[in-house]
Amino acid sequence: MITSIPLAERMRPKTLNEYVGQQHLVGEGSILRELIEKGMVPSMILWGSPGIGKTTLANIISNTTERPFFSLSAINSGVKDVRDVIQKAKSQQFFGTKNPILFIDEIHRFSKSQQDSLLGAVESGTITLIGATTENPSFEVISALLSRCQVYTLEPLDRNALMGLVHQALTQDQFLKEKKVNIKEEHALLQLSGGDARKLLNLLELIINNQEGEEVEISDEKVKRIAQQNIIKYDKDGEQHYDIISAFIKSIRGSDPNAGVYWLARMIEGGEDPKFIARRVLILASEDIGNANPTAIVMANTCFQAVNVIGWPGSRIILSQCVTYLASSPKSNAAYMAINHAQAEVKVSGNLNVPLPLRNAPTKLMKEIGYGKEYKYAHDHPNNFVHQEYLPSDISGKKFYEPMNNARENDLRKRLKALWQEKYGY
Repeated sequence: MITSIPLAERMRPKTLNEYVGQQHLVGEGSILRELIEKGMVPSMILWGSPGIGKTTLANIISNTTERPFFSLSAINSGVKDVRDVIQKAKSQQFFGTKNPILFIDEIHRFSKSQQDSLLGAVESGTITLIGATTENPSFEVISALLSRCQVYTLEPLDRNALMGLVHQALTQDQFLKEKKVNIKEEHALLQLSGGDARKLLNLLELIINNQEGEEVEISDEKVKRIAQQNIIKYDKDGEQHYDIISAFIKSIRGSDPNAGVYWLARMIEGGEDPKFIARRVLILASEDIGNANPTAIVMANTCFQAVNVIGWPGSRIILSQCVTYLASSPKSNAAYMAINHAQAEVKVSGNLNVPLPLRNAPTKLMKEIGYGKEYKYAHDHPNNFVHQEYLPSDISGKKFYEPMNNARENDLRKRLKALWQEKYGY
């Protein structure tokens, strides 16, 4: 039997005990759970990828604390909508009543003026704000609002949690439990849903409803075939957002300006936030090009600043210029790999001592015990270089930066080899 209510909605948890995942936030003894159970809920921003329970958690908080619940989507709401909700909240306030919760989905899409319109109501306690975002709130939420909210990071659901949701749906949903479902393979089911619980459950329902009879088999082949045939229905909420930005980044990394500008056009036509695109491009310029072409990050940063000033539609030209330039540029991930290797070393070796010659010596005592002693000032020597140990003795000679095989980094490699000779193996 087919119902108009999607499986993900039918299976939406209503209590903290039914909620799957995020034990660091709502598990027994966690700080947020204790606040919810005491009814002392602060305004907050829930940050995490799609389909991991941000909206559900907001609803559970409202139900548990018995507060009125207002919901807005930043995609189709403006300042007037925010003010209307705040006015309703004020009109419902009586002595002893609990202030309502205002849930704003995709709050990162709100402009500065829209976010500003929330400040007074949050500050006065007229509403308790719960904002949901898939983007880093440090970049997307204004500082005045951010300072009035707690930020909670939701973690991706692991394989066990996702398959637990599947088995829960098969045994508890009033329609699916009438079927005999044999899960022969689960890889494609998990792969196509990408860790998104909402997509996973709706995909599960799609696969089951596309098979006749009471006995249903779920295999990788069937999942891929049925999902492909129903891709528009399956992806009707714009879930391709993350697939497209992934294709965009990989096309630039792969030095294909034609594919890069195509995926850029897809995002533009889909109404993507230009700042989101420009920020990803800026990260890419350092991660995937780096010292192979140091001008790349300068251009990407200029693009980012220009996009912040101009917005659509003018930004499309600036982004196109930047994307085609970066895609056509030589590539290197050496700087990215260098910091990865260095951080891995820090985790293994711990807090190694700073060599005495490199230590700061602001006091007489520090100088007397050797801080800064024997430090050699590079600019006092020929070619502004002198042999000296800059790493802790435990990892002396450890190489983290490995220049790639391109014109600029080959020059850097030659210089480093001339300076350090055999020490780092350049």
